[in-house]
Amino acid sequence: METSTYQDVNQHVVERCKGGDNRAQYELYKLYSKAMFNVSMRITNDYAEAEDVLQEAFISAFKNLHNYKSEASFGSWLKKIVVNAAINAIRKRRSELVPMDERVATEVADEVTDDNDTEWQVENIRRAIQKLPDGYRVVLSLYLLEGYDHAEIGEILGVSESTSKSQYSRARKKLLDIMKEPHFAA
Repeated sequence: METSTYQDVNQHVVERCKGGDNRAQYELYKLYSKAMFNVSMRITNDYAEAEDVLQEAFISAFKNLHNYKSEASFGSWLKKIVVNAAINAIRKRRSELVPMDERVATEVADEVTDDNDTEWQVENIRRAIQKLPDGYRVVLSLYLLEGYDHAEIGEILGVSESTSKSQYSRARKKLLDIMKEPHFAA
């Protein structure tokens, strides 16, 4: 089986970083820091913590750049580092996923009402997501905003795929409940 590599548009900058070029490190930071901060912020829900996660992730990425094999874009490789660092930061806060009973895993998508006719502004949705408990917000963010599937989320968080699905379903329901609160939209 042939191993294919991904040709990243920023590969030349990555190669310069591997060679110890500090300016190239700064270039990569400028190219990816805003997007990676947003990823971190969506997961941690705390500005200062998201900044810390961003710095920690870039330091880790630069220290481990020799492990980057160009099988995916540098951005997706870095995003995994940021996601893991953000989740570790949440764990350090001693917040755990909302306890889940494995029996509930079968009650997945049908719990949520149809919200197609409800049009909420992006800011209201963002505010509602911020109000979610950490466990719900993390799974919802990883699935909806970061594009991970439930098997990947389970692996990242150390839970089963069915637990991830249940967390996501409950997060969606809780998000809708928050957005329906009379004082929320005000």
